[in-house]
Amino acid sequence: MNQFIPFIGYLASVFLAISLLVNNDLKFRWINSFGNISFLAYGIFIEAYPIILTNGTLLLINIYYLYKIYNTRENFDMIEFDADDQMIEKFLTFHAADIKTYFPQFYHLDPKDTIRFAVLRDMVIANVFVAKLTESGSAEVKINYTVPRYRDYKVGKFIFDKERKYLVGKGVREICYRQIVHKAHAKFLKVMDFKKEEYEGMTTFKKLID
Repeated sequence: MNQFIPFIGYLASVFLAISLLVNNDLKFRWINSFGNISFLAYGIFIEAYPIILTNGTLLLINIYYLYKIYNTRENFDMIEFDADDQMIEKFLTFHAADIKTYFPQFYHLDPKDTIRFAVLRDMVIANVFVAKLTESGSAEVKINYTVPRYRDYKVGKFIFDKERKYLVGKGVREICYRQIVHKAHAKFLKVMDFKKEEYEGMTTFKKLID
């Protein structure tokens, strides 16, 4: 057993290092907590009470902030925008590099895309959603981009659950994503209960709305 004790210490260090690399507060708190737990175990094994005290305190702090994250009531709102909206254009330009990693096929806003809205989270633009609605009622998503700090699935639940009536009122029967290239994006769609299908040689994700 003793030969595994240093490994626990190294593992704890890795968790703490990774937590400093993420740009999402929820992920930071969870990963940092795993590091604290690992260091607690390490400290107990080697009877290092300063390590136990420090990481026990940090773990309690992380638990406190995780509780606040999961229980804080935030204000979500949705606003439609035109294809030439300058604020949205600036938002897309600012996040262009990150957008390309999730939606490489998206280049610009198109007036033909009939569904266009932004999601505000406590009056801050958290998400931009653009889709083209087909005659059959399929909303083919061009972009559904959420800024990194808000990637905790709350925006997705707001769009696909709380604003479901809005989508139905627009004539949407299903939401369709094509050419998913990012693993985190595919995971998000699975969490949002999208079904993976093969269509014309492409992997698609679909979710019935109506």
